[in-house]
Amino acid sequence: MPKFPRIGALAVVLHREQVLLVQRSKNPDAGLWGFPGGHVEWGETVQMAAARELLEETGVVATPQTYLGNLDLLHRNGDGQVCAHYLLVGVNCRYVSGHPRAGDDALAANWFPVQQIMDGDLPMSARVPDLLSQALARDENRA
Repeated sequence: MPKFPRIGALAVVLHREQVLLVQRSKNPDAGLWGFPGGHVEWGETVQMAAARELLEETGVVATPQTYLGNLDLLHRNGDGQVCAHYLLVGVNCRYVSGHPRAGDDALAANWFPVQQIMDGDLPMSARVPDLLSQALARDENRA
C-alpha cells in the first residue's frame, strides 16, 4: 500500500502587535501552543483550509494573503521507522473579526504579544518563532 504525506495548513494571524495561537489538545504536540490549522480536505486549497481551520479552532475570521514556509514533520516509531509524514504550509492571514475561543481540537485560543513568542516564553510547537518571523517580514514589506 503506497504511503503519501498528509498536507496541513497553518494560519498565521497578526493583529495589533499580537499573534493568535491555540493550545493543542491532541498529539502530536498536545498541550503546546501553535498556529491554528489542520488537514487540507480534498478539493480545498491550502489557503481555504487555513481560513476554515482558523474559524473552527478559534472563531476568528481572517483572509488568507500569502504562503509562508513549509514544514516537514516526520514522526517515527520506536524502531526509527516513519509512521506519519506531514507537510505543513504556513499561510499569512489578515485578521477580519472575532474573539478567540477554543473550538474543534483546541484546548485554548489566545492572542500573545509577538515579543513573548520570539523570546520563547511559552511552551510551543517547534518552529513557531521561525514561521512567525517569516510573517513579520511579509508585514514589514507591505508597509
